[in-house]
Amino acid sequence: MRILHVLSATFFAGSVSYAVHLANTHQAQGHAVWLASDVAELPTTATCVQLPISNRRHGQRLRNVRQLRRLVREHQIDVVHAHSRAASWVCYFALLRLKVPLVSTVHGRQHLHASTSLFDIYGDKVIAICANLRQHLIEEVKMQPEKIVLLPNGVGFGIGTLTSTPPPGPLPRGEGGLALKLDSNLLEKLESSPPSSRDVAHQASVALGGGVRLSFIGRFNGGKGERAAELLQHVFPSLLQEFPTLRLALVGGELEHLPTAGKTALTALQQQFGERIEVVGFTTDVPGWLQRSTLVIGAGRVAIEALGAGVPVLALGEALYAGLVTEETYEATAASNFGDISALLQPTAFDAALLLADARAYLAAPQPAPLALVQRVRHDYGLLRIAAEVLRVYQSARMKKQVPDWIPVLMYHKIPDEPLRTKHRIFVTKENFEKHLQFFQRRRFTTLTFRDYLAFATGERPLAEFPRRPLILTFDDGYRDNFTNLLPLMQQYGFRGVLYLLGDPTIDHNYWDLAADPTEPRGDLMTLMQQRAFVAAGWEIGAHTLTHPNLTTLPAAAAAVEMQASKQYLEQMLRTEVVSFAYPFGALTNELKEAVQAAGFAFGISTDTGGLHLEDDRWQVFRINMFPEDTAARLRKKTASWYRAYYRRKRGK
Repeated sequence: MRILHVLSATFFAGSVSYAVHLANTHQAQGHAVWLASDVAELPTTATCVQLPISNRRHGQRLRNVRQLRRLVREHQIDVVHAHSRAASWVCYFALLRLKVPLVSTVHGRQHLHASTSLFDIYGDKVIAICANLRQHLIEEVKMQPEKIVLLPNGVGFGIGTLTSTPPPGPLPRGEGGLALKLDSNLLEKLESSPPSSRDVAHQASVALGGGVRLSFIGRFNGGKGERAAELLQHVFPSLLQEFPTLRLALVGGELEHLPTAGKTALTALQQQFGERIEVVGFTTDVPGWLQRSTLVIGAGRVAIEALGAGVPVLALGEALYAGLVTEETYEATAASNFGDISALLQPTAFDAALLLADARAYLAAPQPAPLALVQRVRHDYGLLRIAAEVLRVYQSARMKKQVPDWIPVLMYHKIPDEPLRTKHRIFVTKENFEKHLQFFQRRRFTTLTFRDYLAFATGERPLAEFPRRPLILTFDDGYRDNFTNLLPLMQQYGFRGVLYLLGDPTIDHNYWDLAADPTEPRGDLMTLMQQRAFVAAGWEIGAHTLTHPNLTTLPAAAAAVEMQASKQYLEQMLRTEVVSFAYPFGALTNELKEAVQAAGFAFGISTDTGGLHLEDDRWQVFRINMFPEDTAARLRKKTASWYRAYYRRKRGK
């Protein structure tokens, strides 16, 4: 993929570090990457282009737009990723009338401007780095929920001690962070080897052996500077007096912009406690200072890196004080990006006395961060995992831009010789089904599978080959008449589909229907050899759980087993990749969607619910149920480009 990052980089803030790490990771994986920013060089293997993105004068903005548009065309960029509001603004206008998607990562609360309501400047997909930010974008910025992806900034845990070129020019004024030139295999090895309990204990002993050290790490301007000033006045003096071996480290840039009250308090502490006050300022060795710290006060990326290194954190950010991060408070604290972001506009004052009490309690009996918490942070924020997720966002945005129309996904079940006496009506007779195929042929539809779609999305197949009139035909449960009636007809008309099968080979009929109503007709399921015939014919095989339960009635662990084990069995027995999962009865929750993604599926296939476009939500793809009475007129409606929007207005789904 050919990726262009655009960022405001007048100092090396967390957003810049994130963009550079992301660029380096994707570059190491074989993608071509460019970065356009205010400075000529960044610590990256990607190509750097200097543009004054932070300059908001109208003339300069217009020049930025023209140069970005020329850059996109010259290098045939596939996706543009903006990392600030200023970057999103110029990228939006640079990409007008081009089929190149814009992805914006929003790192903090957004000021509401006229341009925000007049233009969709954030682009096709928006990455919100924490849950509070997502809520802010939906409720206060009024952004469409389906375009927002919740994805935190990635951190390259374990790589900070490696050699790297420090940021050149004016960048050292920021709060630090490293962007390293890494081989992706090395990064994977580092991230997959979290510190053992012995490693964490060793880290703590090193910190304690050098004296107990409390480190405030962050910027000293703006909101964080105000927080630092309050700590210098109301927290640090008491702690330094109560703990004679305590050292205080102040790590980060913009110290000259510390509020006057903070500067006065710092001078007094230096006079009283001498060398116990360590004014570090900007450093490229933030990981080294984390290793030398017993306790860290910080937010955002600082808190993440500290916890990943096994160092306990008092989460204090611009928005709020979230307290000591523990296994119990982790999710709530992470939702605010460890204190940096409130969901809704609110006062930002914090209780210094509460932080003092928490720090006092911890320093009285210091312990390293629990290993389970360290491992969870490393998993949730690991750079390699986040970079893979961001790449999927790029692919999704590109597909929606290049293939903007809704793709009909039709759901069939049984294809019997004769009509069935059933109240569910989930069948289409062989005779009528052939009429459906004749209709599709007349209308010049080309059948796709989800695996085909994924090949286009990942670039395995060129988008120039994407069919003009795509259609996805799906068949649930794997009834025997699918082998005897469906497969020959599909082959006769040159179509392929997606077959959703159960993973328990002992289930040979539709027991779930009979359990609900014994008068329902029995439907025998295919044998393994019959299922393999579909694989040989080029069909996609999808998973439909092990035993066809209503997943919403199961405990989370049992539901996860139904998903994971069915995928594993089908892949092993049918020797095919399983990329999609169909929810039995169309029953799902947000938690089940997350479980489907965690199980390794690229798509979760629903019934009658989902987005207006496949890329609105890959784990809740809208399907249309097909019935015995569906005629050519109904098929025309159900496959029309406007049908999905019509269905949502009519049914509210």
